[in-house]
Amino acid sequence: MTKATALPNDLAAYWMPFTANRAFKKSPRLVVGAKDMHYFTADGRKLLDGAAGMWCANAGHNRDPIVAAIQAQAARLDYAPAFQFGHPPAFELASRIADLAPADLNHVFFTNSGSEAVDTALKIALAYFNVRGEAGRTRLIGRERGYHGVGFGGISVGGIVNNRRFFGTMLTGVDHLPTTYDREHQAFTKGEPEWGAHLADELERIVGLHGAGTIAAVIVEPMAGSTGVLATPKGYLQRLRAICDKHGILLILDEVITGFGRLGFAFAAERYGIVPDMITFAKGVTNGAVPMGGVLVREPIHDAFMTGPEHAIELFHGYTYSAHPLACAAGLATLNLYRDEDLFARARKLEPVWADAIMSLKGLPNVLDIRTVGLTAGIDLAAKPDGVGKRGMAALDEAFHKRDTMIRAVGDTLALTPPLIISEAEIDDLAGRVATVIRAVA
Repeated sequence: MTKATALPNDLAAYWMPFTANRAFKKSPRLVVGAKDMHYFTADGRKLLDGAAGMWCANAGHNRDPIVAAIQAQAARLDYAPAFQFGHPPAFELASRIADLAPADLNHVFFTNSGSEAVDTALKIALAYFNVRGEAGRTRLIGRERGYHGVGFGGISVGGIVNNRRFFGTMLTGVDHLPTTYDREHQAFTKGEPEWGAHLADELERIVGLHGAGTIAAVIVEPMAGSTGVLATPKGYLQRLRAICDKHGILLILDEVITGFGRLGFAFAAERYGIVPDMITFAKGVTNGAVPMGGVLVREPIHDAFMTGPEHAIELFHGYTYSAHPLACAAGLATLNLYRDEDLFARARKLEPVWADAIMSLKGLPNVLDIRTVGLTAGIDLAAKPDGVGKRGMAALDEAFHKRDTMIRAVGDTLALTPPLIISEAEIDDLAGRVATVIRAVA
């Protein structure tokens, strides 16, 4: 027996992701069960989930149809090779997802996470221009304060400094648009800010610097969640789409967070009335029950690869667990729940109720800004004099240990993203608990 396993439930061996490991292990936030709107702790406490796990349990936790589907699939087919072989649920799920997407986003390439989905989309963009005879289009453009996962492609186009600065130069040939957030012009906004559409025109400056013939793709989030819930301004995505069309640049919408109802539609592209060239998704596609991600691809991009010999591989890319049978089963059951309970429309209906409840926290101690869009909210708290992020971490601990509430903290920003099944009474309850937390860490 090793030192790491000498004690029951020893915490030393697990190096936790995106976590202050030493602080966590002094005062662990451990959950042992979940159902619908709640998590459960070992000591029997019931936690109201204000974060949908991590933006993913859109239909609530441990929903019986999803559990049953995973169990049945595991008993029938545990694994099928993703290369050169297939299984029926993979094709069924791809068709169901494509049916939800706008216009001719008709093809799905499955991955196992949002990070893999982003790297896949970037590779498809580069390969697309290669097969079209435009191999000089290699530049990729992201946005400051953007989050696109943790693969080298994703952190290269991403714009969160701590996610980038430890890992060297990353991919070359990457530029960034400016962030769309400006507190001076946008503070305490419900929905999309009025100010900021003009920031899309920065793409023209980058084109002028490098030449359109060098740029493959632009990738942005319709709502930047991991950096603090930043909605794109009114008209911004439409202008970005127009500039990309003008210069033959592909537009990728990263909908890992916004997909499957978070902003009231199957995909946020529908909310904003645009058709991107690719959409990345993950999280809500299986309600978080089994890891899965993917890329929706428009018809002309897919078809550009289908011109060589029929016996030849068209795209040299994929993952051992692409379209894993258990993930496909979970995905199909999840889509059925979204449809049968009309959860996307439910999110649209609840959006103004949610916005009013969260905006009621304005004026509490140290609240600098509040932003809401769809069923999401970001609450910026003033940093403590002795360290950025300490107030946010104190709020996380206060919520979990003393207020029986699960929230997310991004530095000193509190992020609220509840399951779409939340009731109006639970919205008021969650807002009240968060208010108590904010006062407690003042």
